Amino acid sequence: MIDLKGRIALVTGSTRGIGRAIASTLAQAGAKVACNGRNEALLQSLVEEIGGSGGEALALPCDVSDEGEAKRMVDRCISELGGIDILVNNAGITRDNLFVRMKSEEWEEVIATNLTGPYNVMRAAVRRMMRQREGAIINISSVTGRTGNPGQANYSAAKGGLNGLSATLARELAPRNIRVNVVAPGLIQTEMLGGVPESARETLLSRVPLGRLGEPSDIADMVAFLASNRAKYITGQIFVVDGGLSMG
Repeated sequence: MIDLKGRIALVTGSTRGIGRAIASTLAQAGAKVACNGRNEALLQSLVEEIGGSGGEALALPCDVSDEGEAKRMVDRCISELGGIDILVNNAGITRDNLFVRMKSEEWEEVIATNLTGPYNVMRAAVRRMMRQREGAIINISSVTGRTGNPGQANYSAAKGGLNGLSATLARELAPRNIRVNVVAPGLIQTEMLGGVPESARETLLSRVPLGRLGEPSDIADMVAFLASNRAKYITGQIFVVDGGLSMG
């Protein structure tokens, strides 16, 4: 059983799917959880759900692609919950299109949320972690950040950039006992995957050695482990959770 009692976590993009599962799992492990997203109604329902299960949570609506909003969110987490020990950057969007048809705004929106967003939040959180000489950052990437995916040049570029950013920060922050790791999901049963045509999903699923789609809890369990002291000697790593999809 993962024990996160006394720890304070901030999870971005926590209103749906993977992010919601991560926030709930960290709360079940005993952490106080600051929940972020842009849909205030869904955020409030998550906070109430965590509270109803005996946990403690705080709703922090904001757009992480806005540097000022991201800083204010982190400041509120610290002031209202008492600090920040765990940061999970999960917020992400897709604007899929073939590269030759991709509009500039489709590129820029995805980069702004999926790469600049984590940069903004980490910039705001790291100084506090450096002062307390401890912290765990887990960035949610994707197998497409390593393999690429037709129609997702923007998404793959953002996730590949997040992998590189995480590796660099792992080296820079290790002397302050701040660990930075990446979880790269494969095909996970979420609303985002729901937009993929059934025929395409079946083709993709046929390439998964374990023979099933992943569940949000599969990702959340890995995040909880990396956030805990059981992973205290792990940093700078990419943990692929994809049922074997990326083996080739």
